[in-house]
Amino acid sequence: MKLVVQVKLLPSSEQAAALEATLRACNRAADHVSRVAYESGTRDRNGLQKLVYADIKAAFGLSAQPAVRVVKKVVDAYSTLAASLKAGRLGRPSSKRFRRAVGSPVGFRPDAAQPFDDRCLSWQLDAQTVSVWTVDGRMRGLRYTGSPDQLRMLAGYRKGESDLVRRAGKWFLIATCEVPDAEVYEPTDWLGVDRGIVNLASTSDGTNYQGRRLGRYRRWQTRKRAELQAKQTRSATRRLARRSRREQRHATHVNHRISKEIVSVAQRTDRGIAVEQLDGIRERVRLRRDQRGTLSSWPFHQLGQHLAYKAKRAGVPFIEVDAAYTSQHCPRCGHTERANRPDRDRFSCRRCGLAGPADHVAGVNVRNRARSAWVFVTAPVPAPA
Repeated sequence: MKLVVQVKLLPSSEQAAALEATLRACNRAADHVSRVAYESGTRDRNGLQKLVYADIKAAFGLSAQPAVRVVKKVVDAYSTLAASLKAGRLGRPSSKRFRRAVGSPVGFRPDAAQPFDDRCLSWQLDAQTVSVWTVDGRMRGLRYTGSPDQLRMLAGYRKGESDLVRRAGKWFLIATCEVPDAEVYEPTDWLGVDRGIVNLASTSDGTNYQGRRLGRYRRWQTRKRAELQAKQTRSATRRLARRSRREQRHATHVNHRISKEIVSVAQRTDRGIAVEQLDGIRERVRLRRDQRGTLSSWPFHQLGQHLAYKAKRAGVPFIEVDAAYTSQHCPRCGHTERANRPDRDRFSCRRCGLAGPADHVAGVNVRNRARSAWVFVTAPVPAPA
């Protein structure tokens, strides 16, 4: 499986100036390549490289391999745009956002990340330094630091490109690591996980990870954003961007903590993890206006992603099951009715009288569906007649 490791660079003032000049030159070249790609309609890497290779080397001071990486960066950007348009993430063709996306070339910020391959950037793992190409020449002995786990993974599994990133005045390298998959064991049972808003996750064991503190934090951030947006100044805009990144980091940290604990419990008890399949939930569910922002910004998908990759890395079986009626279905008698859930927090079966916390019952239903689904997943394929 592919994971990324982020390490912090420790450049001197002269080295930082050279890195900044390199990023700006690469992104100016990328803007030029993007305009050529947009005007000529050329999207394939070889065709675009023939059109711009000599120009960007002469005009922007790039060496051969950085020029190739700039072209690849632009081709990848247009591939991502095409995928977003096809998936409908930019709205309908008649929407303003869609027309704006297709009506101009893809742009690159002056300090946008720049990918480097092993010809442009080499790692000296024992010395904890890197050697990187810059517009001022090869920079050697650039120190970096990171956590012990990150450094071990970097030393053992790094493979492929590394991205040079400048964020809030600090410099980072993000390296791709190919970590071998752990062997998945045969589960003795399943740990069902129901995701929600009031409770971020509820397991079939009865453990709740409440979202009250995160919800309160996000509502406070929403009020602060509204105050800053009302000012309509450049300073307010910069503070909005910083506040948005801080909120994202906080939500990501909460999801990491929850998913790590759930995977640890499943691994310790030799069970698999089952979650609801929530793809397309925003299109299926109709909400009041005051609920739309909460649902749209809630990190359901991210929690599922964290559970999936942490389970895969630990060798824990992971499965997604149908989410239909998990909060209205009685796990004891099988009766399904909307009235089984009289309010958000309680479940009470109208037929057999089973009662309990609604999210816990949903987690039990997810677990039961995983038991049935795993039988079909692991069933041997019959030999052709």
